[in-house]
Amino acid sequence: MASRANQSVLLGCALLCAAALPYADSSRLSAAESQSQPSVAVANFPVATGARLAGDGKQTRFILDIDQTVTFRAVTLDDPYRVVVDVPQVNFQLPAGTGAGGRGLVKAFRYGLVMPGGSRIVFDLTGPAKIAKSYVVEAANGQPARLVLELEEVDRAAFVQSLAPENRPDLRPAIADAPPATIPAKAAPESPQQKADSRPVVVIDPGHGGIDNGTQSSGESEKNLVLAFGLALRDRLEKAGKYRVVMTRDDDTFIPLNDRTKIARNLKAALFVSIHADALPRAEGDAQGATIYTLSDKASDAEAQRLADAENRADAIAGFNLAEEPTDVADILIDLTQRETRTFSNRFAHLLMGEMKSTVRMHKHPLKSAGFRVLKAPDVPSVLVEIGYVSNKGDLEHLVSEGWRSKAVGSMAQAIDGFLAKRMATTAGGASN
Repeated sequence: MASRANQSVLLGCALLCAAALPYADSSRLSAAESQSQPSVAVANFPVATGARLAGDGKQTRFILDIDQTVTFRAVTLDDPYRVVVDVPQVNFQLPAGTGAGGRGLVKAFRYGLVMPGGSRIVFDLTGPAKIAKSYVVEAANGQPARLVLELEEVDRAAFVQSLAPENRPDLRPAIADAPPATIPAKAAPESPQQKADSRPVVVIDPGHGGIDNGTQSSGESEKNLVLAFGLALRDRLEKAGKYRVVMTRDDDTFIPLNDRTKIARNLKAALFVSIHADALPRAEGDAQGATIYTLSDKASDAEAQRLADAENRADAIAGFNLAEEPTDVADILIDLTQRETRTFSNRFAHLLMGEMKSTVRMHKHPLKSAGFRVLKAPDVPSVLVEIGYVSNKGDLEHLVSEGWRSKAVGSMAQAIDGFLAKRMATTAGGASN
């Protein structure tokens, strides 16, 4: 684990060098989001101050104003049609709402961290297009340096030709082969003292992050709300000292879905808790309250299915085109393990609901299930908690309230204590027989 963490750090450093891998991406960081960044001097990173689109449905140009030149890489992807631009880590100081609207061949674009040292811009296209030109212009005549991308409309056949295997770079390995650097160093046993730590491991997974903002409402982003909640829960659990607590992310970084579950599995976690805050489409009315989800092959209702579908697209939102990863062991033993794990997950979900309903407003149907990819670790009890709806005014007021957060975190910590105390007692009893 330690060597892999070192690889991640080295890769992040390499991306900051002009001669490094030409990964390019941009990160959408509002003032509030910038405050959640790690204590690295932001001034060390290139600063982007403006981004705009020009042109029409035949030819469209994207221009990013930046205070220094950067290396980058741009590729096209299909299903859906997208352009992905990777750059070394950038401090984006762009006006709120930048990228939400489109022009010409671009429906919208988004940007954010995809790994320490690397950022990404993803353009959603109206149809097939090719990258006609892509270049960086140095600062001159009082104008900042600029990254320019010129797109041209093409037909489907020409687009597919450009995606031939020999022409299609693999975006995955350089980012996901190394584990997320947000895993605290203490998570990797490096000393005898750490190796002797027999406390149960609790993994807290704040959803979204980096380029993936999650849902947004009234100027608030889901990724920031759930990160604040996750950090508060971590602090509460660590204060008690009963568990080793690991965050899948503790800053505004994007973590692929499969990497989130791998963190829990690699650490043999006793519990995995993924934190989210949903938004309901206006056409579907207004919902409120916390909901607790467990894994199932068949969704408990249409809303659960919609949410699972949305959350399972996180990797695509960040520009990855990934197929479902195969199960590690395809035999009857893994099936039995999965059944037992789901039983424990359901048990914790019921316990959590019992604790939360006394302090937090719950959804009218607080226990649901669906096929969430992030819950599919076969040997780690896992739940996904929607702590509220950012689309509901009352819930949003709670989500930004430290008082409400403290109460909700307290009830969740109580549930974790009750669940793991019983599991440890059962394990200890079995070991003594």
